[in-house]
Amino acid sequence: MSNKSSALKISFTDKVESVNDKVESANVKNVDVKKVIGLNRRQFLRHIGLGASAGLVATQSISQTLVGVGNPQANSFQGNDFQDSNGLLTKDDLPLAQLHTRSFSEPLAAQANCMVPSIETRLFASSNVGGNKARNELGLARLACAGFKVSNPDIVSRQYLRFAGTDGQRVSDLQNIATGAIVAPKLLLGVRGGYGAMRLLSMIDWQTLGRIMKERGTILAGFSDVTAIQCALLAKGGMSSLAAPMLYSEFGKTIPDEVSSRQFVEALSNPKLTININSADLTSKKLPLILVTNASNTITGTIWGGNLSVVSALAGSDYLPRINGGIIFLEDVGEQPYRIERMLYDLYLAGGFKNQQAIVLGAFSGIGADSYDARYDVATVIQQLHKLTGLPIYSGMSFGHIEHKQSFPLGARCQIATNTNGGYQLIFADYPTINAKLIHVAGLWQQA
Repeated sequence: MSNKSSALKISFTDKVESVNDKVESANVKNVDVKKVIGLNRRQFLRHIGLGASAGLVATQSISQTLVGVGNPQANSFQGNDFQDSNGLLTKDDLPLAQLHTRSFSEPLAAQANCMVPSIETRLFASSNVGGNKARNELGLARLACAGFKVSNPDIVSRQYLRFAGTDGQRVSDLQNIATGAIVAPKLLLGVRGGYGAMRLLSMIDWQTLGRIMKERGTILAGFSDVTAIQCALLAKGGMSSLAAPMLYSEFGKTIPDEVSSRQFVEALSNPKLTININSADLTSKKLPLILVTNASNTITGTIWGGNLSVVSALAGSDYLPRINGGIIFLEDVGEQPYRIERMLYDLYLAGGFKNQQAIVLGAFSGIGADSYDARYDVATVIQQLHKLTGLPIYSGMSFGHIEHKQSFPLGARCQIATNTNGGYQLIFADYPTINAKLIHVAGLWQQA
């Protein structure tokens, strides 16, 4: 990468807030900031000459510069969508949201069509701190408008080091339900991902928590680093959860993604959720939609998994689900192809693919070309996985570190069936839901 200009700098990692959590710095080439407004993450990276595999982590200096374009009062922008108080992105922040220049200083306006909050909701903050107070408040206001009655909003202000509180505080968000100190709500919504959930796994009574959640019909929702919580809950508590957007990482954005918000409510409220997939592009444009050796019209089993980095880190532990006849779902962001393959081999060597029926792949976003050989790409890795496991692989599921996420149950029964136009559909059953009449979906993206 050229060092000709040092006017703008960004920090990036080979893996954004991964297990290794290593950070490097690089100078960016000359950038015309007026041209990058409105670009998506991949376009932005290409424009500034940084490979997408770097897993962009923007610093405060560049974000302020971008926000300042056409806005002399740039310092009034308090709620940057892609920047935390320390100026760094995490996996759950990606992709970069659109840039907007209004302030979060004014409270969310009361609107006549907001629901009276009635859905018993508690937050759990298992990972990174959500460092922007205004962003947290906006997310909470939107949840209330949509009908979710959050009983513990104060947890968003906790911080210990990089985490959303001490280990003990973060454990208490879930363990207090297991002990009966707190009544299980209808919805347990994650605040954000990043890193930190792994530290909590051995301190929670998952068996009791799972039993209580089943009795109450509680839905635990999140993704990214929350995958560790979801895997442990399924492996040791036998309880399903929801792969879904979270408070800080979605609903607190300047403009939340409407599609993700709608699909969140659809998955919360539809007991017979069906998702159709007709393209493999979100996984790799070079992959066929279905990689299969022995064709089968339908496959039925329990779907489990989540973020590949987190799932692979659980390999060999008691917290990795061992589902006989299961369907594994995997997604990730900001990983080079060889790292994806290495994590898949971690799972394979630990027996993670043993006795499984199929693999469903979501979005593998922010993936760049291998510096040794550009032919070694995600498609090559997935084809190797198919050869290694012999399992049918279904690509292109619209979930991961992307916009337009399709929320769906993990730990529920899932049927995979091919459709008439060459694609496939996922049909889910046996998971708790919420009455759709209690939810005002547009409240999740209403503006101040």
